[in-house]
Amino acid sequence: MAQRFDRIWHNARLATLREGQPGLGVVEQGVVAARDGRIAFAGPQSEFPADADAPERIDCEGRWITPGLVDCHTHLVYGGDRAHEFELRLAGASYEEIARAGGGIVSTVAATRAASEEALISSALARLDALIAEGVTTIEIKSGYGLEAATELRQLSAARALGSRRPVSVHTSFLGAHALPPEAGGDKDRYIDLVCNEMLPAVATSGLADAVDAFMETIAFSAAQTSRVFAAAKALGLRVKLHADQLSNLGGAALAAGFGALSADHLEHTDDAGAAAMAKAGTVAVLLPGAFYFIRETQKPPVELFRKHGLKLALATDCNPGSSPLTSLLLTMNMAATLFRMTVDECIAGVTREGARALGLLAETGTLDAGKWCDLAIWDIDRPAELVYRMGFNPLHQRVWRGQ
Repeated sequence: MAQRFDRIWHNARLATLREGQPGLGVVEQGVVAARDGRIAFAGPQSEFPADADAPERIDCEGRWITPGLVDCHTHLVYGGDRAHEFELRLAGASYEEIARAGGGIVSTVAATRAASEEALISSALARLDALIAEGVTTIEIKSGYGLEAATELRQLSAARALGSRRPVSVHTSFLGAHALPPEAGGDKDRYIDLVCNEMLPAVATSGLADAVDAFMETIAFSAAQTSRVFAAAKALGLRVKLHADQLSNLGGAALAAGFGALSADHLEHTDDAGAAAMAKAGTVAVLLPGAFYFIRETQKPPVELFRKHGLKLALATDCNPGSSPLTSLLLTMNMAATLFRMTVDECIAGVTREGARALGLLAETGTLDAGKWCDLAIWDIDRPAELVYRMGFNPLHQRVWRGQ
């Protein structure tokens, strides 16, 4: 009896990104078949059932198919923008001067608190659409611009709503420990009390967050304060991840690993001990070249050290209004290759397989494997290197989300 599928893509070249295969797991004469929104077959034409049938068969005409792209670190939902501050910085104003004038993260917090959920959704949709247009099928979105319970929950609710407005998988992170709100009066410990005792329980009860994030840095929160947030999160059954070692080495990578974090992100100042701890814990290193570029950092993440320890490397846009107003994973790959000297294979894996791993979703997406969601990006390219090589050019031919 003939095997039935919902849809078959044939005459394609596949970059399967399968674990344990060399490079990108390339299949030159490939077929992908979907059933009930999931991949039922992905492999060589020679192994595909000759009697297979489907209502729709798509001739890819030799195009490349990769897994749908995964943007595993964004702050996509927020009020207002910071273009005026960018202009002031170009004119010579310092971050301190801008902050004293009510700018910086405080201005985004004020704008986000003043915005309705619908307004937050509307502004975020424009940014999301830019990412979807480049083949993104899964995205992580953080809160962190409310810094009080009601707005943090509104941000998370808006993020979840985006997944019902567009064909994309949205995963959310609660980032209450992002910065100190103005009303805290400089008392970081008292604010962390609020995060742990009021905000986190409310977030857990709402079911609006898949994970808990924090910003551990001299300008944000200490190791002790971050540990309190993570302990409270774990007690509530929530996974954790961390903005770590971006501007200095406070031991964030090792702390994240100690809590079994899904990922530690930024990592420009991570040392050997931190990298070793992450490798042992299976914590993914998420590199964010957009922020490195935009705020003109000079210390690059130690990619060679990460390779030495066998760390999994993911890439993300870090889309946010202050330090990475970036809505292109394709440009992110080019930046990672150019600025951080990552290879083509590392870059493409970083926005597919390893991005999925950084969200704890590798069992569901990120590679072309039977049983996973049929999330595909079909490209008008001659070789995968084009996805990393070009700047400001989008060769996406078609995007498939859950088989559609």
